[in-house]
Amino acid sequence: MNELDLVVRAKRVITTAGEVARAVGVRDGRIVALEPLDADLPAARVVDLTGDEALLPGLVDTHVHVNEPGRTEWEGFATATRAAAAGGITTLVDMPLNSVPPTVDTPSLEVKRKTAEGQCHIDVGFWGGAVPGNTAELRGLHDAGVFGFKCFLLHSGVDEFPPLDAAGVEAALRELGTFDGLLIVHAEDSDAIDHAPTAHGEHYHDFLASRPRGAENVAIAQVIELARWTGTRVHILHLSSSDALPLIASARRDGVRVTAETCPHYLSFCAEEIPDGATQFKCCPPIREAGNRELLWQGLAEGVIDCVVSDHSPCTVDLKRFDIGDFGVAWGGIASVQLGLPAIWTQARPRGHSLSDVVRWMAERPAELAGLRHKGRIALGYDADFCVFAPDEAFVVDTARLHHRNPVTPYAGRPLAGMVRSTWLRGTEITGDQPIGRLLERGAA
Repeated sequence: MNELDLVVRAKRVITTAGEVARAVGVRDGRIVALEPLDADLPAARVVDLTGDEALLPGLVDTHVHVNEPGRTEWEGFATATRAAAAGGITTLVDMPLNSVPPTVDTPSLEVKRKTAEGQCHIDVGFWGGAVPGNTAELRGLHDAGVFGFKCFLLHSGVDEFPPLDAAGVEAALRELGTFDGLLIVHAEDSDAIDHAPTAHGEHYHDFLASRPRGAENVAIAQVIELARWTGTRVHILHLSSSDALPLIASARRDGVRVTAETCPHYLSFCAEEIPDGATQFKCCPPIREAGNRELLWQGLAEGVIDCVVSDHSPCTVDLKRFDIGDFGVAWGGIASVQLGLPAIWTQARPRGHSLSDVVRWMAERPAELAGLRHKGRIALGYDADFCVFAPDEAFVVDTARLHHRNPVTPYAGRPLAGMVRSTWLRGTEITGDQPIGRLLERGAA
């Protein structure tokens, strides 16, 4: 074999065959060799991992709000991708809202791409948006390379990205069905929310009552039926209600093309432990009770939930309203893109899960969801995207060491297990000194 660009040797490599000792050879940014640990593989650079390190595929986070352009003071491509890289993520897919303009037509997609160009430390793709009146734009966005289309069933939190009603969802699904597109759905029912108690004050249980499980359950049931009628693919975003798991499982048995994700915060925190006024925990749908959390873990273990992604949705410190601690007026969003892997590993290991499980949830399945054919696995022909992870090292979250723009997170001061020691993109170590990420298009990634 001609000299390789890079060989990484590790006693613990998480591959599609499980955890094995391997020498991983890289040429031109792709994995071209997976050999026994002591194999003779001449290379320009050889990296030997220590005994306490595991080589994981770079994680894939398909739910990130970068917010640039338009709300760059909340977050931006440079800061979001640097934080993601520090968390072992090598690919993210940016959500179409909270930026101005939102990504709801091809000109707005081009604005976002031009803004992102030259700023990204990891590879970045884009979701499009499905909003009232843009059904005719969906095919153009698809052809321009977005990975699918996001919609809301209730107010999104920003006026420039309005929700779809049931007829609008059906119209979008029928249009997407003509080119096998994917609709990803924030599934909370607006009528159920309107009839719930109003969010107010510093007590978390009052906020939780304003976003009841029933609002999720009804919305998910409606989306499933629309997917059943149209035959189009749908994906349920940030599932927080465990009540919906039987609905999803039943629909799949019937052949409905539905997938679902959840997030580290739903698997880490519980409503009973959220202090008064701690608005850094506010998100929609909300963090629910401890019993609900355990059922989400069960759904993940059983494969009803496909993947775990961040829903990184930061804002400026003032919008969290720490001055009054009012859950009703604070911005709802969890900032955590750098911490997802250790947060999940901290919870997964005592429940009997392996690193292979975590890789499936946070790398392999998100890549499959988005159609990223060369991401999410350590396998021949895949991009040489790696996360060097020390699963037995512990740390306490220090916001001064986080790279996202505004250092607010509910994980602050929390002890976590597992440390990301380095992240590699197509065989090059990400140092943060120079952006090396590429902008991805569906079909070419």
